[in-house]
Amino acid sequence: MPVPTWRLDRRTFLLGTGVSLGLPWLECMGADPAEQPELPRRLCAMYFGFGVSLPKEDGEQSQWRWFPNGAGREFEFTETLKPLQPLRDHLTVLGGLSHPNGRKMGGHDTGDTFLTGALLTSKFLRNTVSVDQVAAEACGDRTRFSSLVMSTDGGVGEPTRSSTLSYNDKGRPLPALNQPRQIYDRFFGAGDDDSLAQARRLRSASGMLDRVLEDSRSLRRRLGKPDQEKFDEYLASVRQIEQGVERSQRWLEIPRPELSDEDRSLLQLDSDDEAPKRYIQTMYDLIYLAFRTDSTRVATYQVTNMADASSKAGKFPQLEGFKASLHTLAHGWNKPEGAEQLGRWDRFMAERLGEFLQRLAAAPEQDGSVLDRTLVLYGSSNSQTHNNTNYPLLLAGGSKLGIQHGRYLTFGADVPMANLFVTMLQRLGVERDRFADSTGELSELLTG
Repeated sequence: MPVPTWRLDRRTFLLGTGVSLGLPWLECMGADPAEQPELPRRLCAMYFGFGVSLPKEDGEQSQWRWFPNGAGREFEFTETLKPLQPLRDHLTVLGGLSHPNGRKMGGHDTGDTFLTGALLTSKFLRNTVSVDQVAAEACGDRTRFSSLVMSTDGGVGEPTRSSTLSYNDKGRPLPALNQPRQIYDRFFGAGDDDSLAQARRLRSASGMLDRVLEDSRSLRRRLGKPDQEKFDEYLASVRQIEQGVERSQRWLEIPRPELSDEDRSLLQLDSDDEAPKRYIQTMYDLIYLAFRTDSTRVATYQVTNMADASSKAGKFPQLEGFKASLHTLAHGWNKPEGAEQLGRWDRFMAERLGEFLQRLAAAPEQDGSVLDRTLVLYGSSNSQTHNNTNYPLLLAGGSKLGIQHGRYLTFGADVPMANLFVTMLQRLGVERDRFADSTGELSELLTG
């Protein structure tokens, strides 16, 4: 292969990368919500790692089995999910679903792909877009923030031990927020900077992006075909930032929403991971307020992940009075005492979810409630520890979006979880017939 007669200064690329890294908040703005006559449609996904308690159905500890007894509308909650009984008509328990690619992966490696359905191996660790970001792309320009990405550990973690559920259209992880005060300030406070400072940064960023794009036209012609493809991907990222700059500039003139005294009194912004119950409640409350104020219509919350000792959430059970860490509890799912201990932890988690769903159900919105136009997915990518089939899943809300609830539905191994994602996206108004390895929709969830 002949050696090129010229070399590209590496700083040219670093300039564009610096702009991208320096402005992470530019992707979160949109058009004036008042201009949208249609009521919002929302998506929220919550994840917990290591699976659930699943003792034998006819065993002594069967009351601590996560999945209900019975089937269809005749199901009965066990002790584990009994806190959700008042919300029975607003939710559906799903059994049997999983990601086919997840079945080929290690037992702790599937948290990354809960919302993507991708295959991650030691040789190929690149993810694909998550379902929440497909929804955010479709509706993100109508709200100040395209999505709210949260987790207990924050950031992105590392491949197969991710601390975020959300991935962009290139399969790159989106950093999760984990500090309640920071999330509150960003959504309802003064923001990351005052308006004048933001305006100056946006004007500066716009100018830098203009220069990068102008220089790129002549540069691209000098590259070989393989480099052109890589460079086109880079430019696509720059253009995405450019679009974000434009959206941000439009939102600078629109005040952030003001919360009522009642809403402010419920928030406990000093919560941290040393007090799990209060911390989880606060994170759920922030999602509720973000939806209620139409600050965003898409949110993800990784309550616990698949990391072991490195995860802050791993110690949550012990901080709430349990005898062991989350990972240790999960390994006792089939032991007499262990099944009850893990089941009681599952119940603790169900209580927090129930409180969140109750708040959404109690918030009126024209002919229904906020929950009626919100799809809430809750679950794990393990059934028992290290078992990547039969995910414990629960779908709530969306009755005004055509979802029928009050049932326990089970599916065969030939039905991929991505079919659920296609169904959810279509209910959200996203014209999408396929997602990942989907084969259709879950018509069993639909009314009519």
